[in-house]
Amino acid sequence: MKEIDIISPVYNEELGIATFHDRLCATLQLITNYRFRITYVLDRSDDRSFEALCELARHDSRVTVLHLSRRFGHQMSLVAGLDHARGDAAVMLDCDLQHPPEVIPRLIEEFENGYDVVHTHREYDSSATLGKRWTSHMFYLLQNALSPVEIHEGAADFRLVSRKVLTVFRSSIREQNQFLRGLFRWVGFRSATVHFVSPSRTVGETKYNFRRLLAFSITGITSFSKVPLRFAALLGFAISVATVLYAFYLLIEFFKHSEFPRGYTSLILAMLFLGGLQLSVLGIIGEYLGSVFDEVKRRPLYIVDEIVGSDIRES
Repeated sequence: MKEIDIISPVYNEELGIATFHDRLCATLQLITNYRFRITYVLDRSDDRSFEALCELARHDSRVTVLHLSRRFGHQMSLVAGLDHARGDAAVMLDCDLQHPPEVIPRLIEEFENGYDVVHTHREYDSSATLGKRWTSHMFYLLQNALSPVEIHEGAADFRLVSRKVLTVFRSSIREQNQFLRGLFRWVGFRSATVHFVSPSRTVGETKYNFRRLLAFSITGITSFSKVPLRFAALLGFAISVATVLYAFYLLIEFFKHSEFPRGYTSLILAMLFLGGLQLSVLGIIGEYLGSVFDEVKRRPLYIVDEIVGSDIRES
């Protein structure tokens, strides 16, 4: 019988984790031709999520809890789960019930059809706010405009990957700042997409506010695209050309009128514009240098403090 690992990152989900687990188990109970392991990867939380997960592990032998030493973030929590998976496939989904467990059988169906990566495409229900829809739209619009790896609007970190893909990620893809939505597109392999409707949260709060979404987008852009650097270079070249042309204009005016034209205001504005432009370009370069700095330090992607339940690396 084939085995599938269920991987779910957890951060401050004390109130909703039991409900999620009940719905997950109810779904898995309907799939009789696979064995399942359930791995909860807990970022160091401020509430009693750890105690709630330990309670689940005591009552369900399939559950393993990887408790990280500090908060490493959503993407690294998923990586930790992937590293500890050893089944024929792994399913990643969030535990806030915005990734409905009831979609898992459809992912497995595509896996049985021979697909190594089964992506999901999220559609918001009618209760989603206009602000949520707009920020999501702008995120994918900016991402696809600046990155060579196209990510369909509505893509989510809810997917199934085969053991073949797991092996690639464990052995070859060890980036410090991983943008998994792009990486799972970048690796290729046979892929399919499953659509689902994302319900609103019933308990807890979203962990992706505007600031985190912006940081997430910057990580995705710097991970895959050199467009901002090339844009900065082209912009600098264009301004240099414009400066030379303006210098010729000033020389012509000098020979025509024996004096340079007055323009204190335009001079100050030009200085402020160029100063701001230089700082912006340095900021773009700094983002890329920061990514390189993270890579060369070669720190571990995450640190596991303790493992509760049967370690899925055994047997």
